[in-house]
Amino acid sequence: MEHFDLVTIGSGPAGEKGAAQAAYFGYKVAVVDRDPRPGGAPVNSGGIPTKTLREAATYLTGFGKREIYGVGIGLTRELLVERLRARAAEVQEAAGAAVRQNLERHDIEFIEGEATLVDQGVRVTPPSAEPRDLQADVVLISTGSRPLRPPGIPFDDPDVHDSDTILEMDRLPESMVIIGAGPVGAEYASIFTALDVSVTVIDMAERMAPFLDAEISELLRTYMEQGGTRVILGTSGEVARKDGRLEVVLGDGEQLYPDVVLFAAGRVGNTEQLGVAFAGVECDSRGRILVDDEYKTTVDGIYAAGDVIGPPALASVSSEQGRVAICHAFGIPFKEVIDPIPPYGVYSIPEVGMVGMSEQAATDAGVDYEVGRAWFADNARSAIAGSQLGMVKLVLERADRRLIGAHVIGEEAAELIHQAQAVIHTRGTIDYFIDSTYNVPTRSEAFKYAAYDALQRLSGGS
Repeated sequence: MEHFDLVTIGSGPAGEKGAAQAAYFGYKVAVVDRDPRPGGAPVNSGGIPTKTLREAATYLTGFGKREIYGVGIGLTRELLVERLRARAAEVQEAAGAAVRQNLERHDIEFIEGEATLVDQGVRVTPPSAEPRDLQADVVLISTGSRPLRPPGIPFDDPDVHDSDTILEMDRLPESMVIIGAGPVGAEYASIFTALDVSVTVIDMAERMAPFLDAEISELLRTYMEQGGTRVILGTSGEVARKDGRLEVVLGDGEQLYPDVVLFAAGRVGNTEQLGVAFAGVECDSRGRILVDDEYKTTVDGIYAAGDVIGPPALASVSSEQGRVAICHAFGIPFKEVIDPIPPYGVYSIPEVGMVGMSEQAATDAGVDYEVGRAWFADNARSAIAGSQLGMVKLVLERADRRLIGAHVIGEEAAELIHQAQAVIHTRGTIDYFIDSTYNVPTRSEAFKYAAYDALQRLSGGS
């Protein structure tokens, strides 16, 4: 058997960063992936393609800006799809190349093939070659996840998709039903609404993306409905093809007849072909690997990180999990814990960013809190850009004004949220925003005015 100090199965964020961490400290590393282009789901089927489609769709259609300037780009639906797919492919290729270059820079061997756990290592079966047996002191499983496909949804129908296969569509439908109002559902609903598709989103939950602050969640729904998306919450949907057309029957009996259905609710771990049962690695009912706080599995020498271990299933957190797992595996005194306060981003239209506690979380924790808000409708940079939807919302402890949470909805929300994250990490107060000088005009100014709003509320003003 060929010997490696580390074999990583999967080249997504956890696998790539974990492999690079080990190689940086002098260990011999191989990365195995069944996809010839490294990068995992963020590069090949999820994050980067979806976000690229969002940017391309808003640019090519002028969504949200046509009313301001009275002009827009006019493309046929066929040409629009062609441009969208070309742009997504271009960015995917660049992102995959960047991952491959990182592996090469660290002298990491990339092996294409299907991986299976065997005694003392990993067996790799390439697409058209003999299997290779790799002996490994440590194995890091970072195979990611895939969309959940419950038995009640007819995925054998060519017009019923999950969040991976939807990227393969070669035409724009006139209408679409999206089942799932979480981040993935909200993002795809925004994209297709921008492309002038009639979109209906349904979900059993009572609000969109329930992990968000309730006020922000309700604003997201309002803004999406104003943009043209129909949102129906608190209901189920039964999907079937009847008399040659798709039918979605809602819980109240309403019947919808979309051209396409997208199921975007839930994910399962990619473990079924790894031989985890043979190796003794325990998983939950959705195939997600069980790990401890050092990312050790139930088998010595085998670690797991990223989406394959379940939520939060963020590329940013997966990267850190991979690094931390490897530091524990090899006793590297570098990164030993994960950031306990990671930021979240929902790339809908408008965007959402959050970090720390929501109002509900503060209430549940028994925190005496106050909030401060600043609306982008009052922000000069937002007025200039013609994107005045949304706000900055701060959650702080009343006693000492310490910032414990922040929520942004609006353009560039996922970027802006990092300012609040830095303050929370240093256990800072909202005085940071008040005392800081901001360029004018900028959206960042909204943090200052949200802090002033909080001060006014603390002093009894409204």
